[in-house]
Amino acid sequence: MPHKRIDDHSVISPKMLREAQDILRQHLKRVGLKQTDQRNTILKTFLETRDHLSTDELHRLVKTRDARIGMTTVYRTLKLFAECGLASEVEFHDGKARFEHQYNRRSHHHMVCTGCGSSVEFFSPEIDRLEQEIGGKFNYRTTRHTFQIYGLCVDCHKKNGAGR
Repeated sequence: MPHKRIDDHSVISPKMLREAQDILRQHLKRVGLKQTDQRNTILKTFLETRDHLSTDELHRLVKTRDARIGMTTVYRTLKLFAECGLASEVEFHDGKARFEHQYNRRSHHHMVCTGCGSSVEFFSPEIDRLEQEIGGKFNYRTTRHTFQIYGLCVDCHKKNGAGR
């Protein structure tokens, strides 16, 4: 089932791609790895995608650009993206780890259907304020959070015959 996604930027410009590559390059330098053409291809493909992707799904997309890129390279590269803040891992009640890009995106949250697995992204200034409030209460400088609500979408609700 497709995952609906809201993005602040619907297209990744060449300038934005260079900035994301710089973030990755700095992280790779810190961990003793090199920037490669394969990693750049994976990054570009990932950032151009509007979906929450599993490793398999990203691998299929990447192979259309460079058939030599293997699944292990995609998996390890996604982990590097997550380490440096370019991606985050999300779970959608289907047992698959999925990734979404975080480059130049504001904080958002997910509503996930436990029936069909569809999801919707939403923004909530109230949740963002709560993160800061709780962080302050416990003397944390918060940097991010995850928030997902699980339930039934309208179609699954109708299909199950449940009423409110």
